[in-house]
Amino acid sequence: MKRTIGPFGASLVALLAALAVSVSGQHGPTLSPDLAAHPAGHRGHRIIVQADPSALAALRGHGLGVLRRQVQGALAMEVSDEQLEALSRNPAIAHISGDLRVFGDMAVTNKVTGASTVWQGTSGLLGIGGTPGYRGSGIGVAVLDSGIGSHNALGTRVTAHVNFVSGEPGVTGDPYGHGTHVAGIAGGDGSAAKNVTSAYSGGSAPAINLIDVRVLGRDGSGLTSDVIAGIDWVVANRNKYNIRVVNLSLGHPVTEPSASDPLDQAVQRAVAQGIVVVAAAGNYGQTATGAPIFGGVTSPGNSPYAITVGAIDANGSADTSDDTIAPYSSRGPTRYDLAVKPDVVAPGTRIVSLEASKSYLSTTYPQWHVAGKGTNAYLRLSGTSMATPVVSGGIALLLNAQPSLSPAQVKMALQMGARYSASGGLLGGGTGTVNFPQTLTIAQNGLVPNLLNTVGNVLGAGSGAAFRDDGSMTDRLYYGTGLRRLSILDLGWLFQGADKADWGVLNLLGLTNPLASTPAKRLLWGEVADWIPGDYCTWGDSIRSPSGQVVVWGSGDYVDADVVVWGSSVVKDGR
Repeated sequence: MKRTIGPFGASLVALLAALAVSVSGQHGPTLSPDLAAHPAGHRGHRIIVQADPSALAALRGHGLGVLRRQVQGALAMEVSDEQLEALSRNPAIAHISGDLRVFGDMAVTNKVTGASTVWQGTSGLLGIGGTPGYRGSGIGVAVLDSGIGSHNALGTRVTAHVNFVSGEPGVTGDPYGHGTHVAGIAGGDGSAAKNVTSAYSGGSAPAINLIDVRVLGRDGSGLTSDVIAGIDWVVANRNKYNIRVVNLSLGHPVTEPSASDPLDQAVQRAVAQGIVVVAAAGNYGQTATGAPIFGGVTSPGNSPYAITVGAIDANGSADTSDDTIAPYSSRGPTRYDLAVKPDVVAPGTRIVSLEASKSYLSTTYPQWHVAGKGTNAYLRLSGTSMATPVVSGGIALLLNAQPSLSPAQVKMALQMGARYSASGGLLGGGTGTVNFPQTLTIAQNGLVPNLLNTVGNVLGAGSGAAFRDDGSMTDRLYYGTGLRRLSILDLGWLFQGADKADWGVLNLLGLTNPLASTPAKRLLWGEVADWIPGDYCTWGDSIRSPSGQVVVWGSGDYVDADVVVWGSSVVKDGR
């Protein structure tokens, strides 16, 4: 509920004086580029103000704008042009960002990813040396989305429901329908669909517990500050519900470097507490004419701490040889930071999962309905929002088997086990399509046995990861400042030291990656995928629509809030 904090005038003067006492001689706060470029006469701004606790307390105690929410280390507020200008000169404030709106971006899928193989385990030779099956039992996966509705495939495994949507107190279930579909991809039980549809065999981890954290409203969108509040709640309650994974099938355009992005900061806080955060890359992959867009990865998928997921089209087949990167799936590098993203890809096209009865998606798009009715209905959706919970569920399988893994080790095992796609390239497909049995082998045995035993020839390994180290790995991974091929002797130590990696900065993609011997420099167009001409893309300025949404890299004139711009072309948002 909004809280009004009085008029501007004299109270603001008193506030600025109080805040300035201990910060004499310092400069004012930094503003995210979207705020710095705001047009004169704008009716108002939703902002997130970052400062130390004493400065935030002073802001709360003196009348200024409308206080919407307090999150860790920041206040979410609504302010006028005049108030924003005054805050921008305040030396007690560290940084001000826009409180942007975020949007909510299986049978074949479980075969493509190998999830069904992990469920079954292996019997071993003559019953000796087999491995047990894992289904995610006891692992909590928090789904930050539009809510989770009642469904037969979920039973009683939704162990908590909390609502952080501003302006919608007391709303339960999933009025929009996105979150229920996402939850079913991560952890629905396929037995509920028996005699209803063969297109749904269950989520990646059909025995997990789901934690419903509602942050998207009835229209499928929400405020960044609401998502931050949801993430912080997850961190505070992680032990109560054994929350090991957070699924973020949502995002907003990147408007500032990851280090100052408040949503990315919340992701970093969660990872620091041992929670694996999985985020959608976004659906900004192509123009209306089908030309590829680069730099369309959304926040928080741009975070180096998140596992960012792009989408593939499995073409209705469990045969991985015909898989292609979905044209709508956002490509890297990330805006401002130029990080290599996405990290991995997973099936996200025409995914059948749970339908929230009487939800917006169910009633507005009846053509997406597949089968069933009431609390046992199923519908088909596409997007990186669908690919993301495929990976979240797979990570739950991994943690079910190896609960001591850190988020960095999970990320490394996931990337090293993936099937690299040369046609998709680093910036289209990351290290490739997830392969959960291979990832589990890596997690259980380390990198060395996996490469020797499953590949046979160590030089035939076709996957890896993109990162650099914090300085402690230099002697093992680099020759001077250049990249080199990994030695087999490096791999065991590398997995144990995964927490020291700085993800997404430089390319170190396995032993057969064509860039493995490339000097340490920014990636060049034409080197990242064999089908993209090297001179196709050019950088431009960001633009903003009158509604306040900053869209991805490019330059041009006015566009609606639901279009993406690259150069002079536009493409409708496919979510």
